[in-house]
Amino acid sequence: MKGKGLLDGVKVLDLTRVLAGLYCGMMLADMGADVIKIEMPGRGDDARRNAPIVNGESAYFMNLNRNKRGMTLNLKSEKGKEIFRKLAAKADIVLENFRPGVMEKLGLGYDELRKINPAIVYGAVSGFGHYGPYSQRAGYDIIGQAMSGLMSTTGWPDSPPTRTGTAISDVMGGASCCIGVLAAYVNRLKTGIGDKVDVALVDSMVSSLEIINMIYLCTGRIPSRIGNRYEAIYPYDSFHAKDGMVIIACGNDKLYNILKEILKLPGMDDEMFATNIDRVKNHAPLKEIIEKWTRERNIDDIVDCLLAAGIPSSPVNTIDRVARDPHIAGAREMFVDLEHPVAGKMKVTGNQLKFTNKKIEIDTPAPLLGQHTEQIVVQELGVSEEEYESMKEEGVF
Repeated sequence: MKGKGLLDGVKVLDLTRVLAGLYCGMMLADMGADVIKIEMPGRGDDARRNAPIVNGESAYFMNLNRNKRGMTLNLKSEKGKEIFRKLAAKADIVLENFRPGVMEKLGLGYDELRKINPAIVYGAVSGFGHYGPYSQRAGYDIIGQAMSGLMSTTGWPDSPPTRTGTAISDVMGGASCCIGVLAAYVNRLKTGIGDKVDVALVDSMVSSLEIINMIYLCTGRIPSRIGNRYEAIYPYDSFHAKDGMVIIACGNDKLYNILKEILKLPGMDDEMFATNIDRVKNHAPLKEIIEKWTRERNIDDIVDCLLAAGIPSSPVNTIDRVARDPHIAGAREMFVDLEHPVAGKMKVTGNQLKFTNKKIEIDTPAPLLGQHTEQIVVQELGVSEEEYESMKEEGVF
């Protein structure tokens, strides 16, 4: 059992599957909570079969379930439900991402669980939330990206709407749920009363669209796909170099004036580029001018030159470069080593939160299916070995 971290002593029951809920549980586990990953007997989470596979084990699953304990439990059986109620009576947080209404049909929804434990914090992640006309629709990451408007603004003007490279609505939904349950937990410490946190993937993505929303709400203009540039400032874009692409981000007039001094290119002093508003309006000709300089140089030379002058710049990294980067992979420890009992030595993604007084440790591999069931049921709930074995034969575990 974990005994360290900022959330030491916080017990979480994680019923979630696939990504959004698992990400929330992963963050809580990384911060020291005792997260019990509960899976279907015999089969487990669908994520166990997601690529890439290492020695028969899903790296996808192993990354999202590190630092957790694991048990199996049949929530459709009456004995399984009773075991879950006993666990919930001792838990601080329950996480689930079933379609709204599923937990209620099982008799294990928030209203039932708070009768057992009024202090329980119940985090629910779904595609569209637990109320509203779309609440019963199935929701996956790509639907969250499409319905929120994100896909309509991702890509280039001559390309179709594009999904981001990662499942960003799942990640945003999971992070939002983590923030919500921690806020509810803090309130529960003050009042003794828990709460239900209802997080929708679509809501999470709508919230993340910030300036995209405000352009339409304030001006009536519908934002479209504009590639890598930003609606509010310019030059703030990707530019072609000899060996790839580089980012130049001049967030104000001062930085643009420094850029002009470095590049010394004809046309950059033109009145049409005098202010940031002018540059946003005339971004196309300005990009053409800047790329006359960047196309003749290598990425790293451009970045070193601009950073030395105080201009924000970076390579457009491929993941192999990220994994070797001395800052990201080295100092910030965004890739960490783990030893899995089946997959063997592997790396997983580190945690983005860095605390001064309590370092986050990622040192426990994802559990094998049902690995800690007996420990949790017998040692922590007080069920006898004989009763445990009997229930196991009945398919409860």
